[in-house]
Amino acid sequence: MTPLTQKVLLAAERRTPELAAEIEIVPVAGKSDLNAFIDCAYRLNANDPNWVPPLRADMVELLTPGKNPFHDHARMQLFLAKRGGAVVGRISAHYDELALAQPPEQGMGPGTGNWGLMEATDDAVMAALIARAEQWLREEGMTRVLAPISLSVWEEPGLLVKGHDHPPMLLMGHHNAAYEGWVEAQGYAVAKRLYTYDLHNVRDGFPELVNRIVASGERSSKIKVRPVDTSRFAEEADIILDILNSAWSKNWGFVPFTEREKAYGGKKLKPLIQSGANMIAEVDGKPAAFMLAWPDINLKLKDFDGKLFPFNWAKLLWWLRKPDAVNWRVPLMGVVPEYQNSRLASQLAFMMIEYIRRYAVAEHGAQRAEVGWILEDNQGMVAIADAIESKINREYRIYQKDL
Repeated sequence: MTPLTQKVLLAAERRTPELAAEIEIVPVAGKSDLNAFIDCAYRLNANDPNWVPPLRADMVELLTPGKNPFHDHARMQLFLAKRGGAVVGRISAHYDELALAQPPEQGMGPGTGNWGLMEATDDAVMAALIARAEQWLREEGMTRVLAPISLSVWEEPGLLVKGHDHPPMLLMGHHNAAYEGWVEAQGYAVAKRLYTYDLHNVRDGFPELVNRIVASGERSSKIKVRPVDTSRFAEEADIILDILNSAWSKNWGFVPFTEREKAYGGKKLKPLIQSGANMIAEVDGKPAAFMLAWPDINLKLKDFDGKLFPFNWAKLLWWLRKPDAVNWRVPLMGVVPEYQNSRLASQLAFMMIEYIRRYAVAEHGAQRAEVGWILEDNQGMVAIADAIESKINREYRIYQKDL
């Protein structure tokens, strides 16, 4: 067995003749292989009504060093699974130097590698792909796997195990329900559960207790909650990402953003930023917290089949001018460390989400929202989600295994 290929012979008595063929795992090398890697997801999910095809150009950018600054501090190898010459699966194996430098008690740390972006036609293909990803990680000196993470914890972490009956929102994964059993059969145990929370009807507002907390904050001369000023977008993005890096620094799975990643992320997300749906909270004139909300662009992308040209780009640009978005996602919020675990932190959170709700309903006809992901043991955020009477609608699992 070479370090770059692996062949798995399936037992004929347990498989149909087609599935009893040899599985070959080969490394992605060159543009043709990369296109096959990307195309694999479209083919294997074509019959899933709730899968949202990502833009192919975005996938190329994600996976290309020099375009995606994640690769400045990470190493990655992509693999294809082939049976009878046809592509039947894919997986990425990668590790992040910044993640290796994090404290082990926060989930990452020395020796921790990842795999992700996995797709497979059946359990044998999945087993062969995972085995090859593990082999590559061992060869790179990794001693432990956290997976799936595609490609970083800031993108699409975790395997969807609950919520297959509705489409995901932006930057949330969607997977074949069978993958849960196929992954766990390879000796993986749950490391963390990530939840998203559904606010089924945002038009009616929040419970009276939340309204009283918001009103109290509005009377305070210390607190100012304001929308992001899009005319100063770069400066505002720096404020938000600086708060994020400090607010999340003790969270499980945290990996800091580099300066290049800050600029890159701001540029990618700028078209989605509606000023009134993204808030910065100030205390005594200093930035203390932020909350972001994005219109559910996935509903628009669903019929594009991953392609912007020749006409879809115009449709998307027109929609982004003023999204008629009934669904919104609140993906991130953060409070500076000095106010965390305090009543003020909760008050700022309630004020920001109420202001976002008012704006999204009045300006865009919002009907529902999704908050998350939220770590299962993030007691502060879980308490806020409970207080606004949201319910868990999706569960993702990040698994771990020693190599």
